[in-house]
Amino acid sequence: MSIKTNPGNYFEDFTMGQRIVHATPRTITDGDVALYTALYGTRFAVNSSAEFAAAALGLERAPVDDMLAFHVVFGKTVADISLNAVANLGYAAGKFGEPVFAGDTLSTTSTVIGLRQNKDGKTGVVYVRSVGVNQRRETVLDYVRWVMVRKKDPDAPAPETVVPDLPEAVAVGELTVPYALHIENYDTALAGSPHLWEDYEVGEKIDHVDGMTIEEAEHMTATRLYQNTAKVHFNQHTEKDGRFGRRIIYGGHIISLARSLSFNGLANTFKIAAINGGRHVAPTFAGHTVYAWSQVLDKTDLPGHRDMGALRLRTVATKDRPCADFPYKDGEGKYDPAVVLDFDYTVLMPKHG
Repeated sequence: MSIKTNPGNYFEDFTMGQRIVHATPRTITDGDVALYTALYGTRFAVNSSAEFAAAALGLERAPVDDMLAFHVVFGKTVADISLNAVANLGYAAGKFGEPVFAGDTLSTTSTVIGLRQNKDGKTGVVYVRSVGVNQRRETVLDYVRWVMVRKKDPDAPAPETVVPDLPEAVAVGELTVPYALHIENYDTALAGSPHLWEDYEVGEKIDHVDGMTIEEAEHMTATRLYQNTAKVHFNQHTEKDGRFGRRIIYGGHIISLARSLSFNGLANTFKIAAINGGRHVAPTFAGHTVYAWSQVLDKTDLPGHRDMGALRLRTVATKDRPCADFPYKDGEGKYDPAVVLDFDYTVLMPKHG
């Protein structure tokens, strides 16, 4: 029988240095932007209003939300990297490059930079660096993730263990700052908050207050929208016999919910510049209500920019628990049972004129 379908890669199919060109470049449309807003309720003014983007940044149109670009770049990798995944484990060294606009076409390539078989011999962890570019071959996103993947043959020999040395955070000097702010035209009332870079203190914690309940239809729309075909998200017929008996919510869905919730308290964080690290601490399912809180880990000036600064944030998302008391880890370093996401990232924020 002729086999022409793609079963996805299992752990033993990956090799160090392997380069994978992912299929089907994706052109982002205004419809994608509208659906992203419908799914997550994002309210950041630069992405919501062409008029605001023109006044504040001198742009002819609004750039798409950085997480929308992330989802499209990430989604391209799933069929080759994580179709047979047990779980996506974490992120690091993520740098956003050129801004993305409706009409841009994004494509992705990945390189295997680490392999580690697990002790059970049935799964292993694959580390990949994925790079998304636009139609002009300009980098829009460059990031590392690691994912636990099933072995097809438990008796297949284990590869040499290679765990990449990843930075704790992206250095400020490595950040791409693609905009020049017209700070005199930046309207904080229209942006949704009077608080700018100088108003935040290192160590400060912010409860974002609001919560959003995940609906099954929303999650399925998102996975289809970003062409994320991982079985654990897509296929209830197989997942009914899995660990949880149901589909797991795509981790990027939680990141976008948390980012959108963060508007209430961080409305002027108009661009994500870097993903320093991230961990999906626990699974979420349809019916869970997501809340979030953030802590300012660091604040730095940007070389050559007096109009804006960088904030390094930790945003923690929980399920079915408000965050007024900032649930995180206990004295032994164990996460609160409600925590589902621990996300460390760097954003750009205007300074006072």
